[in-house]
Amino acid sequence: MAQSRIETSKLYNDDLAPVPAGERSWGMWNFASLWVGMAVCIPTYTMAAGLISQGMTWRQALLTIALGNLVVLLPMVANAHAGTKYGLPFPVLLRASFGTVGANVPALMRALVACGWFGIQTWIGGAAIYSLLSVFFGFTPAGPDQALPILGISLGQLGCFLLFWALNIAIILRGIDSIKRLEAFAAPVLLVVSFGLLAWAIRAGGGLGVLLDRMDSAQSHRASGFDFWKVFWPNLTAMVGFWATLSLNIPDFSRYARSQKDQILGQLLGLPTTMTLFSFVGVAVTGATVLVFGEAIWDPVQLLGRFEGWVVVAALLALTLATLSTNIAANVVSPANDFSNLAPRKIDFKRGGLITGVLGILIMPWRLFNDLGAYVFTWLIGYSALLGSIAGVMLVDYFLFRRQRLEVEELYLPDGRYSYGGRGVNVRALVAVLLGILPNVPGFLAQASHGALSVSPFWSALYTHAWFVSLAVAALTYTAFGRGSLESSGPSIKADRET
Repeated sequence: MAQSRIETSKLYNDDLAPVPAGERSWGMWNFASLWVGMAVCIPTYTMAAGLISQGMTWRQALLTIALGNLVVLLPMVANAHAGTKYGLPFPVLLRASFGTVGANVPALMRALVACGWFGIQTWIGGAAIYSLLSVFFGFTPAGPDQALPILGISLGQLGCFLLFWALNIAIILRGIDSIKRLEAFAAPVLLVVSFGLLAWAIRAGGGLGVLLDRMDSAQSHRASGFDFWKVFWPNLTAMVGFWATLSLNIPDFSRYARSQKDQILGQLLGLPTTMTLFSFVGVAVTGATVLVFGEAIWDPVQLLGRFEGWVVVAALLALTLATLSTNIAANVVSPANDFSNLAPRKIDFKRGGLITGVLGILIMPWRLFNDLGAYVFTWLIGYSALLGSIAGVMLVDYFLFRRQRLEVEELYLPDGRYSYGGRGVNVRALVAVLLGILPNVPGFLAQASHGALSVSPFWSALYTHAWFVSLAVAALTYTAFGRGSLESSGPSIKADRET
């Protein structure tokens, strides 16, 4: 097939084009660095806080975090396979299972979630800058009485939020290569900072063993009726939901991998280990704050505000770097490509990134992040329910139906083999996604309404397993459609089988 036919297609632009094999330069350490850069962030540091506040011990919290990340690693590595094999970004890969037009539905679902995360991380980065300035210039941080109407934050907080937003946008405009360099630079710096925080906690606590014993003693007063499993399952789902986004759009990065071995080992080395280790740093440091300051300080920005001098400035700069490296890689690359997929001839990667930035402001993310209950149960579990169903369809389509074989050129042609009879939409895939979502809707509405809407215990219990339920239902439904799903794409599946 002539390359010129693809390049003139309305579904093609340089940012969505398959990466040639000779230009795939990411090795194992690049993927490990990517995950260090994304996982070392304030939400990871404070992740155990929500679990401990519900009655878990710190050991149970870390176990839940570790297991959740091992679970999400499986679809992460599986979805990365097609990106590595064919050099395809996430929205183009979606065209195989959802159609050249239908792919925009799951792509936008992923993009809108990323916009929410972009806003949250930008707020966190702006808060770090605000705290740094308050220490450096010696002013008292604004209280509730200084909040702007409607917004609910002060002018200074808004200014720092927009400053960090502008820093993100500046990197976006430099393109994907700048993101790779940022992650490579950030990873070793963030590891040094993490171990530095841990060293302070051990020293302040009188030694690691003494510190852990005191933390165990502090949690020994838990109610005897505490039901671990009742708390474990919804939080396991939330831990999976934390990176459920990346488990879908990981092809946006694995398309640059030198081999499957590089992306698999790099992710195994970088994701579950970093998430668990940095969560432990948060637990240990918070335990030390009880001894040093007489109270548990989970927010590292507030903790650093208790110190003085250039140590504070250096540490807050590191926190800003951590938030920046997470935000760019995790929350910009995917929506930039997803929005580009809407109109490849009009929206490139940079314009898609700008759209992400604007939406990240409009959601007023500070209102979402400041409520840990809403953050875990409404946000993490809620969106994981949506994304689990997309993953179910993608995995069945690529591994079971197509047996890992795709006609790359046809993915860029509106009348090609993945146009599903010229409609551009695989209705069966969208129905499978919808059916995967529906069982979780009653529980989600009850949780989002904070109890105002009452549903039966069955639906509430089901919602605590939302990601698993949505993935399983969508995968089984799409598998049941079976032959009809394949035949609706005309000659494409036959060609895929014969390749």
